[in-house]
Amino acid sequence: MKLKRSGILTKLLIIGLLVYLLVAYARTQIRIGEAEEQQRALQADVRSMSVSNAALEYEIEHCQDPETIEKVAREKLGLVLPGEIVFYDMSD
Repeated sequence: MKLKRSGILTKLLIIGLLVYLLVAYARTQIRIGEAEEQQRALQADVRSMSVSNAALEYEIEHCQDPETIEKVAREKLGLVLPGEIVFYDMSD
C-alpha cells in the first residue's frame, strides 16, 4: 500500500509540475507576442521619424537658397515682389 500511495503522490506532483510549466509557457508566448507587436509599432515610428528627419535636413541644407527664401516669404509671410498685384479669392 505504501508503494501505491507514493506512486500517486509522485504522479500528482508530476502532473502539477506539467500544468505549471504549460501555464508558464503560455504566459511567455503571450508576452513574446505583445513584445513583437510593440517592436513592429516602434519600427514604424522609427521609419516615420526617419522620413521627417530627412525632410528637415533637406530644409536646413536649402534654407539659404533664394528660391526657398522667396517661397517662405510668399507662403508664410504673405509678401510679394515690388510691382506684383495680389488677387484674393473671395468665393470661399
